Order: sequence, then structure tokens, then C-alpha cells
Amino acid sequence: MGPGGQIRGAASPEDLSLPLYGASFGQAVKRFFKNYTKFNGRASRSEFWWVALFGFLLSLVPYLLVVIGSVMTASSAASVDPYDPVATQAATSGPGMALMVIGGILLFLIALAMIVPTLAINWRRLHDANFSGLFYLLTLTSIGGIVVFVMTLLPPKPEGQRYDA
Repeated sequence: MGPGGQIRGAASPEDLSLPLYGASFGQAVKRFFKNYTKFNGRASRSEFWWVALFGFLLSLVPYLLVVIGSVMTASSAASVDPYDPVATQAATSGPGMALMVIGGILLFLIALAMIVPTLAINWRRLHDANFSGLFYLLTLTSIGGIVVFVMTLLPPKPEGQRYDA
């Protein structure tokens, strides 16, 4: 713990042993991937929320592909006779379906690449607010996701420094 019960943070973005309070978007994303398997230590709110924005922006294009493909497939399927299986298959196997598949594959690959780093930064963010990282398991329950969301919004606590390596 710092002098007078202050919270210790990283003096430079290259110091990965402490949270970087006031991190920029680029610094947060770089630290996110450098600490991708680190579950001990802490992550500042700025690091956490910049990474959340990065994940949203990264997934935006594949989500749009899925939505556009769904609309295209639904509109072409709505214009055919539901009792004609050949026309129904032709309407549901066109470019709209291709967009949905491509978007779905991209979303799966993004989720696969980011699952461990996302778990790690959530774990470290909970540590910064002086909670055990095991509280993240609450997201497996129906209301637990909201509880963990609120916990990630809380300010850092000096007591959270006990989780530093």
C-alpha cells in the first residue's frame, strides 16, 4: 500500500505489475493483450472499460453481417410459397444465409480469441475493487451478471492491493 493508504498504480504503461489509472484506449488494449493470462494483480476502471469498448467495436461488423443476412433471408423467404420446398430452400440459401454464416464464424473466432483475456481482466478488475475474482462466477447465474457489472463500476480500494503479485 502506498503512503497514507493511497492506491499504488503503474508509473508507466510498460509496468504491467500494477494497474494503470487513467489509461488511454491504446494503452488499455495493449496491456489487455500483454496480460492475457494474468489473473493475479489488479486492473483499473479505465483499462477495463476501454477494453470493453474495444470488444464491442471488434464485434460490431460481424454482428451487422448476421443481422443484414437475417433480414435478407427472412425477406426472401417471406415472398415464396411455404408449401413449395424447392422455392423455400432456394430463398433461404442465398447471399443472406452466406452473410449470416460468415458473421457467425467471425463472431465465434473473436469470442474464442478473447475468452481467456476477458476472464482475466474481469478477475483483475474485481481485485481492484477489493473483491475476490471468484465473484466473477456469479455471471453463471441469472442475476449475477448484473451484480458483477455493478462491482466493476466501483472505484478502486486500497485494500485491493493485497491481490498484487
